[in-house]
Amino acid sequence: MAKTEITQVRNSLERQGLSDDQLKAIFRNMLLQRQLDNRGFQLNRQGKVPFALGSEGHEALQSGAAMAFERGKDLLAPYYRDLGLALGIGLTPYEIMLSIFARAADHNGGRQFPNHYSSKKAGLISFSSILAAHIPHAVGAAFAMQYRKESGRAVLVTCGDGTTSEGEWHESMNFAAVHKLPLVMLVENNLWAISTPLSRQMGQPDIYKRAEGYGIPGEQFDGFDPIASYGAVKRALDRARGGGGPTLLEGVCYRFLAHSTDDNDMTYRTRDEVTAHRKDDPLPRFERVLLELGILGPPEIDAMRKEVLRETNEATDRAEAMPFPAASELYTNLYEGAWEPWQ
Repeated sequence: MAKTEITQVRNSLERQGLSDDQLKAIFRNMLLQRQLDNRGFQLNRQGKVPFALGSEGHEALQSGAAMAFERGKDLLAPYYRDLGLALGIGLTPYEIMLSIFARAADHNGGRQFPNHYSSKKAGLISFSSILAAHIPHAVGAAFAMQYRKESGRAVLVTCGDGTTSEGEWHESMNFAAVHKLPLVMLVENNLWAISTPLSRQMGQPDIYKRAEGYGIPGEQFDGFDPIASYGAVKRALDRARGGGGPTLLEGVCYRFLAHSTDDNDMTYRTRDEVTAHRKDDPLPRFERVLLELGILGPPEIDAMRKEVLRETNEATDRAEAMPFPAASELYTNLYEGAWEPWQ
């Protein structure tokens, strides 16, 4: 492509104010997310970790959303498929691997489920596998911000489409709307709640339309497009930080892998269905955009892939070599006072 043509393509892209360096960072996050995802499944198949979750198909949505997050100000209340968001707000591959291997140096002391991250430094709230259990906590954090008059801050809380069928989700949305809390509810709609398709979950498949019932703004966007994801989340977070209240966002994507390493997705969907959705795979799609814009060239992309693999290998080896939690720490941080629960 000639230089003049590249300039025209660049000018035609609606980049939502993102710089070339930010677009590169988003793509690197996507590559790293997929590499770490694959590593978790590989380790499980090797018998080194008992369980792993995958976020393949969510890379664009999460990397774009993470770019809108303001480190040191905002709080993130994620769910178990949010590897890319965790990376995007500051967690390292080593910290991710400590979680997967359940080592003592993990932020949760090696006690949480794999992919259940937390980090006070990064503003990442610890969460539970129970669907929607983390959302009242996120709403509580947003209420605290409002109560303390901490302007310029917001809570980004995420979940899958299945979670929106839980009562706690509705109660939390209603409370946030009534009190106009600085909260953004980001639903990552990958069309499957484990083995339940969207059509069997709800009569109205457009989740964002529920916002009208709560009296708040709602928006749906292409979750395979990281720039569209960034734009939607940034607008909502800016609104929340400025006192405009909550927003319900719905990013539509697809879950390419099984729900987890314990799941056989071919018992409830067909290989043809998954293959059909693969044409929208966000990684090659965004890679083509960056190549067409001239933001990255083939040599740079190749170097980036090698660097991501090296970083993943080093994080894996380092975390695997770390010790497990000591048995004497079994009751630490569970009970106040004496550690023996029978006393």
